Amino acid sequence: MYRGTKIVATIGPASTDFDILVKMIKAGVDVVRLNFSHGKAQDHIDRATLVRRAAAECGKEVAIMADMQGPKIRVGKFEDGKINLENGERFILDAKWGDNGELGNQERVGLDYKALPRDVRPGDRLLLNDGLIVLVVDRVFGHEVFTTVKVGGELSNNKGINRQGGGLTAPALTAKDMEDIKTAMSFQADYLAISFPKSATDMEMARQLANIAGEPFHHKPKMIAKIERAEAIPVLQEILDASDGIMVARGDLAVEVGNAAVPALQKRMIRMARASNKLAITATQMMESMIVNAVPTRAEVSDVANAVLDGTDAVMTSAETASGKYPIETVEMMAAICAEAEQSEYNKLDADFLNIQFTRIDQSIAYGALFTAHHLRVKAIVALTESGSTALWMSRHSIDTPIFALTPSQQTQRKASLYRNVQAYHLLQEGGSHAVLRQAEELLMKQGVVRKGDTIVVTWGSPMGQAGGTNALKIVRVGEFD
Repeated sequence: MYRGTKIVATIGPASTDFDILVKMIKAGVDVVRLNFSHGKAQDHIDRATLVRRAAAECGKEVAIMADMQGPKIRVGKFEDGKINLENGERFILDAKWGDNGELGNQERVGLDYKALPRDVRPGDRLLLNDGLIVLVVDRVFGHEVFTTVKVGGELSNNKGINRQGGGLTAPALTAKDMEDIKTAMSFQADYLAISFPKSATDMEMARQLANIAGEPFHHKPKMIAKIERAEAIPVLQEILDASDGIMVARGDLAVEVGNAAVPALQKRMIRMARASNKLAITATQMMESMIVNAVPTRAEVSDVANAVLDGTDAVMTSAETASGKYPIETVEMMAAICAEAEQSEYNKLDADFLNIQFTRIDQSIAYGALFTAHHLRVKAIVALTESGSTALWMSRHSIDTPIFALTPSQQTQRKASLYRNVQAYHLLQEGGSHAVLRQAEELLMKQGVVRKGDTIVVTWGSPMGQAGGTNALKIVRVGEFD
């Protein structure tokens, strides 16, 4: 069954075996996520090499996403590795505790984030360990934050801290992130995911750093903003404008804005991304039970399906494939859910064209191809493209016709791995338009996409090989060049 929604899989100890990774790619992985919160620089370089080798084994281009750690807003370590906090108990978060090697105890614990005492006020609610523990700030004295336990539980080493409603001033890009961007550019990561951006400026700075680090390799990655902070929601459009896509990072976001607000925010963010011709990835706990179980819960199946129906470009796994027992089965199940959900999508393409205005020739050609394909019921839409922009624009609209991006650029081919309903293939595009159209037909017939007699819609730029130059559309019956 054809699947347009893409799968982003995080790799880790459970999936860095070459044979397992090959099976995951064959099962449906389109983008591999490297989580820079864990491991050293060389670990990520080695894993990137492994991904490229496994993808080559499968005969498929797979994109690599380097996910930056962002600011560490966490408690320190405890003498016994953990403590148990009871409701009503007093507890101190101490920004200087641990500076001389002290470990946390039942009374207090140190902080990785030294600015916390400056960021909080009496009455603030601090949520620890993904919101499982709630502390209410009583007072702040110097480097100490005195709290009362509102919701207790087990608190172990290095658990995260969020302030309900947001408001922590930690910068999105840390010194570690800046070094990690250089590492990611050394193996030409196709996408950079930036954690905790609060503004367009955060994304612009990250892009500038990435472009500088990638210049020796003639490489510019696409930028994904991870929407995790409450402060990002009011300026979401500005962040979108400064990015190539967003990740609906439901973990930290839910802690800051509340679980109940996230489903509606997810729909809104995906809708805004598509309207802005940007990408959207839905992440966090999508198949969480498959970390230990061979099958997902019914609720998880519905969660993945609803993200597909929302219009997300991709769904993402985290621990399920990084450290879980069933990484291959997780990908297989996710692929099946996506394909099934797509069969029930409502096609509202005609409505998308109402009152639309075109400002660029290449964009008008892209929309013209969609309109023609929809009403002629063609077999495929084929974009002969250098940058991939035409295919991206087409993919922002729901259509049950597959889109094929044929490009001479390996970078474009990999980046298009994340575009919903787009399959990218390598085509040199040498010669005139007649010769290239014939090459395109032969490639698609070889891939089993079309056969003689099928009708396809083809877009290209004249002269060929220039980015942003799409200016031609042709309705082709396959085999007419024989």
